[in-house]
Amino acid sequence: MKYLVTGAAGFIGSKVSEELALLGHQVVGIDNLNDYYDPALKLARLNRINEALTPGNNTDRFRFIKLDLADRDGMAALFAQEQFQRVIHLGAQAGVRYSIDNPMAYVDSNLVGMMTILEGCRHHKVEHLVYASSSSVYGNQ
Repeated sequence: MKYLVTGAAGFIGSKVSEELALLGHQVVGIDNLNDYYDPALKLARLNRINEALTPGNNTDRFRFIKLDLADRDGMAALFAQEQFQRVIHLGAQAGVRYSIDNPMAYVDSNLVGMMTILEGCRHHKVEHLVYASSSSVYGNQ
């Protein structure tokens, strides 16, 4: 099975990517590696995936591409080239409080980015889409 995992350098996305690859699936992980969280931490997570996929574990199962979800042309080209069967959409602009200071970052990543995923899935007959929202939707509970 061929998967796209967005937010592949994130806390959850990196683990999902690693586990899928270890199970034998082909995984293309994307992330824009922005600096909201330390990019070194994100790069360390990507390195962990590659370390888990030692030569005996088929290192060709995971490939990382630095790509912003809001890059409409880039995302369309990615879907056309890769022909994913499944998409796990975990990428988003993190930090709800930051949306007050920089609302356009959220519009680009979380709205435009969601549309690039939906359009890619629609135009390329992706079999299954999993979308994980933010725990922040629950408020101060």
